[in-house]
Amino acid sequence: MINKLKNIRNTDSNNFFLIAGPCAIEGEDMAFKIAEKLLEITDKLEIPFIFKGSFKKANRTRIDSFTGIGDQKALNILKKINEKFKIPTLTDIHEAKDADLVANFVDVIQIPAFLVRQTDLLVAAAKTKKYINLKKGQFMSAESMSYAVKKIIDCKNNNVMITERGTMFGYQDLLVDFRGIPVMKNYAPVILDITHSLQQPNQSSGVTGGRPEMIETIAKAGIAAGTDGIFIETHFDTKSAKSDGANMLDISKLESLLEKLVIIRKATNSFK
Repeated sequence: MINKLKNIRNTDSNNFFLIAGPCAIEGEDMAFKIAEKLLEITDKLEIPFIFKGSFKKANRTRIDSFTGIGDQKALNILKKINEKFKIPTLTDIHEAKDADLVANFVDVIQIPAFLVRQTDLLVAAAKTKKYINLKKGQFMSAESMSYAVKKIIDCKNNNVMITERGTMFGYQDLLVDFRGIPVMKNYAPVILDITHSLQQPNQSSGVTGGRPEMIETIAKAGIAAGTDGIFIETHFDTKSAKSDGANMLDISKLESLLEKLVIIRKATNSFK
């Protein structure tokens, strides 16, 4: 399905595809540096690549948490990345009124996990005719995502994907149920969000924690389970990242991880 995305590269490689970038657009220089590095790595490994970055972080624990550099400024940066590097871009929306605006700047509109049951939001996104990435709610079963997908398709938009991002396990942890990957592939292409699956929410500090040391483990398992794509948030300096630094992957570690995942993908392809 992603083969139809404008400017998507390496689609003949029979590889998984990668959605990657910083959690939030913090500025033009950082976004351009990350996009350039990711494009270099993915072209080398022949991995189809979509650049992601949130233009606005509406879902924050504390009122003083970073929410963005300004909507228009961040969206303009995403547009510039698309034009400069000739790669598709993705961002998420939190309100139905943002759908038409954002559709002018990116190729893929993402629906956050907490909001994936919001019918008005899904319908507004679907009507843009953009590709829609539905994050599976942390509280939802794999089977229930069929209804979210149907909302998009019923709006005459078949360009829909599902992203598994973990299921709440108690109040402060998430688990990935890999049984959900083949289930959800019956409805749409499936992506595994590796970094958000390793979040540790509801910390007493009001800042979400994470377990980035487990990124490779979850990623390998996801590729082996047959996920179509993977989602990784990355940064040159995770400790200074303004959002989700605790669970992001340092970009210096990304190439070696992807090399291992490509090997696993080739092995799973041989079973078909």
